[in-house]
Amino acid sequence: MKIAIVCYPTFGGSGVVATELGLELARRGHEIHFITYSQPVRLALLNPNVHYHEVNVPDYPLFHYQPYELALSSKLVDMVKLYQIELLHVHYAIPHAYAGYMAKQMLKDEGIDIPMVTTLHGTDITLVGNHPFYKPAVSFSINKSDVVTSVSQSLKDDTYKLFNINKDIHVIPNFIELNNNIKDPNISCHRSVMAKENERIITHISNFRKVKRIPDIITIFYKIQQEIPAKLMMVGDGPEKEMAEDMCHKLGISDKVIFFGNSNEIDKILSYTDLFLLPSETESFGLAALEAMAWSVPVISSNSGGLPEVNFDGVSGYLSEVGNTDEMAENALKILKDDSVLAEFKKNALSVAKQFDIENILPLYEDLYRKTINKEL
Repeated sequence: MKIAIVCYPTFGGSGVVATELGLELARRGHEIHFITYSQPVRLALLNPNVHYHEVNVPDYPLFHYQPYELALSSKLVDMVKLYQIELLHVHYAIPHAYAGYMAKQMLKDEGIDIPMVTTLHGTDITLVGNHPFYKPAVSFSINKSDVVTSVSQSLKDDTYKLFNINKDIHVIPNFIELNNNIKDPNISCHRSVMAKENERIITHISNFRKVKRIPDIITIFYKIQQEIPAKLMMVGDGPEKEMAEDMCHKLGISDKVIFFGNSNEIDKILSYTDLFLLPSETESFGLAALEAMAWSVPVISSNSGGLPEVNFDGVSGYLSEVGNTDEMAENALKILKDDSVLAEFKKNALSVAKQFDIENILPLYEDLYRKTINKEL
């Protein structure tokens, strides 16, 4: 199949998922065309089936904000005609599904009927899309898509609740590439850089936005380190980072917390980690939790959004109500205090993660693509 993938080319979950999906499809022999405003951060072009087409937005003084949707829809039209692309797969309802629909209409005028699959990832629905300014456009874009998918049942339910949708939404969860998780033989040597042998390593990875509840992470860790020797790895950057550093200083635990900023060594950090914290206000899926579990790291999380679909309570970790830091700390200590308990949770975390291996999820997309192209849906 010849498939165009439209996504955000950033470190965010949707961009990573879209990129990894396209690369795996290319490895399976499909011709994949990434179409976006810059090269996706995880995109490897050393594959004859992978193509990247940059969307250039001309800078005209007439426009206060440059019309990316217009440039994207025009680029889609050109690429579909040039490469005989069979299907558009757009990630995020706006602006991508909106631009995709305009491209479809332009192509119809030239006798080309190309189907479009739209994947909903979360903030395009629960945050941006639900804004009154964008809500009509989001509803329109979803309803005009040929096929719609969401990354969790929770997000599917939210979409129906927030918008007037008349389309079936297919749930295809996010995935992980477990084959990439190869333990470093020098792991003990590397680990000593971050923590002493008797210290547990606890990690959080995010964009440090308010929805991640960064103060809760610091509070949970503060309670943990009062009971057992521990270090906290804070990976990422964002508006809450400075506040988190100040909070650690006021609590007197700055020497026990490492702020990495955005890091290209996330896999290495996770391979050392004993416990992952994700007490978010909401998560449409919880990809960060899944990435941790793929490295045999149990997860302490809230029970919000799609997290219960990823983190199985009492198996791969524990779930608590949003904001219940006392219970989260107690559950963390249940796992961390006993080596045999920790070992069991680590084994369970990997076992659950295997359910989301790309080898299990990718065929769901391939089947959906074929049925969409053949108008069987």
